[in-house]
Amino acid sequence: MRFMMIVKHAESSGFPPKPLMDAIAKLSEEAVKAGTMLGSGGLGPTAQGARVRLSRGQVTVVDGPFTEAKEIVGGFAMFEMQSKEEAIKGALRFMELHKEHWPGWEGETEVRQMFGPEDFPPKA
Repeated sequence: MRFMMIVKHAESSGFPPKPLMDAIAKLSEEAVKAGTMLGSGGLGPTAQGARVRLSRGQVTVVDGPFTEAKEIVGGFAMFEMQSKEEAIKGALRFMELHKEHWPGWEGETEVRQMFGPEDFPPKA
């Protein structure tokens, strides 16, 4: 089963401390070697982004920063896991690194199962 883990936090959190990034790099290396991590990445600030929206038949582009955002997606990782429980254990381990290496930081990791073509039967 594929899962995406999405890290959310206040944009005002700033950049993570180096010891946290080193610990995440080690955790990621272990997951890649085990064959469970399919990909990951951290995201830049919203000031460097844009939103492309379709609303009422019109497509518009809004450049960042997005002042109305209370929390942002700060990063993601995709995993191949045996179960939702295994994915949650991985997210717990990831968040424990934040607790240890970035005291006072607050955020969450959302764990979501991903769907692929095999999850949708062909139309008759």
